[in-house]
Amino acid sequence: MSLFRKKSIDKIIRDSGSKGISLNKTLGAFDLTMLGIGAIIGTGIFVLTGVAAAEHAGPALVLSFILAGIACAFAALCYAEFASTVPVSGSAYTYSYATFGELMAWILGWDLLLEYGLASASVASGWSGYFQGLLGGFGIHLPTALTSAYSPENGTYFDLPAVIIAFLITFLLTKGVRESARLNAIMVIIKIVVVLLFIAVAVWYVKPDNWTPFMPFGFAGVATGAATVFFAYIGFDAVSSAAEEVKNPQKNMPIGIIASLAICTVLYIAVSAILTGVVPYTELNVKNPVAFALNYINQDWVAGLISIGAIAGMTTVLLVMMYGLSRLFYAISRDGLLPKGLSKVNQKTQTPVKTTYLGCLLVSLFAGFIPLDELANLTSIGTLFAFMSVSIGILVLRRSGEGMKAGFKTPFVPVVPILAFLSCAYLMLQLQKQTWIAFLIWLAAGLIVYFLYGRKHSLLNKS
Repeated sequence: MSLFRKKSIDKIIRDSGSKGISLNKTLGAFDLTMLGIGAIIGTGIFVLTGVAAAEHAGPALVLSFILAGIACAFAALCYAEFASTVPVSGSAYTYSYATFGELMAWILGWDLLLEYGLASASVASGWSGYFQGLLGGFGIHLPTALTSAYSPENGTYFDLPAVIIAFLITFLLTKGVRESARLNAIMVIIKIVVVLLFIAVAVWYVKPDNWTPFMPFGFAGVATGAATVFFAYIGFDAVSSAAEEVKNPQKNMPIGIIASLAICTVLYIAVSAILTGVVPYTELNVKNPVAFALNYINQDWVAGLISIGAIAGMTTVLLVMMYGLSRLFYAISRDGLLPKGLSKVNQKTQTPVKTTYLGCLLVSLFAGFIPLDELANLTSIGTLFAFMSVSIGILVLRRSGEGMKAGFKTPFVPVVPILAFLSCAYLMLQLQKQTWIAFLIWLAAGLIVYFLYGRKHSLLNKS
């Protein structure tokens, strides 16, 4: 039964305020909304839209984003209640400790390490592509071997720019969450302006003929496209990781989660509709589809601005994803399931410096050596698994009665959590066989780590 030992919500909150390991509460609703937008608007718009349209959904990509957005909306309502009830770092990992017990919490935590690590790596990889394109405009070209992940047939072995940006973001995060949030807000505003600029310029070049056939790969292609671009929506999961550093989490957490998701879903739908209306979907299998579309209609000056906006956009995504990764390592370490020394907080900046650099190492390894398409699919399956667990967790939370003091309540329980679970499960089943195999291997490795180290060193075990 020790595998299913739980931490009460009161104990989780009490432990988070223990002397010497508490984080600085500085974030408000605006900061959280900016963090969410910062994490959601990025690689999804600037990179994955083209690949998903060309290979899976065609012009029906807009339906893929709607389908993924609906699944996320159900899950977001469940996340909002948990974040309001358990305002502590760790996201789904922490919530599972209170509802399912230690073993499931560890599995979710291990899953989220994969999710955040791969998400950060895929964004760093996309950032590298746009940055190299910008350098190419000035006649600067890196050695081919250092331009992308390991692919001997293409002559590439290591993605150097991706690793460099990961280290720069890590250095910023160690300076404090308030400073990171300020820079994020500035860059979020820049990229929203750039996205709106694309919409304003490109909408006049839409040719309805490009939307025919609208669903060339059938509904199965739409569903696969939704599962692929689902990766783009994981930002509100990262928002929930910030709960411990929020001034009024009962009020501000639901606002940040739901507002960021709503704004980004509208932008995703608008951009995907215009993109496939401007360029035939068969030509969109490129790394920079938005800039490519503007070059396609001879709006090169806007394409240059889009590239700069894309770099800014993906920088904020990387900032929030690596922030979430460091807080997840911190939460797991604080519970003793990873070495306790990792949860030490810098007294001056009140940030977990060791876990921030550990996250950087993980991201660098993923970004440097694993191709972008594999990164995106593995991130999506990890995210969907976490969302399904949180959805069921709401039912357990309500049944236990522990969450009755929450500031936000998921409406229409049990309907919304069940719909969240089923929609995420459906999208999960659309992913490729090799993605499932890699995911199961990762979970198996996590169970080995738990039984060799975490179960024995858990604080609950010691108490």
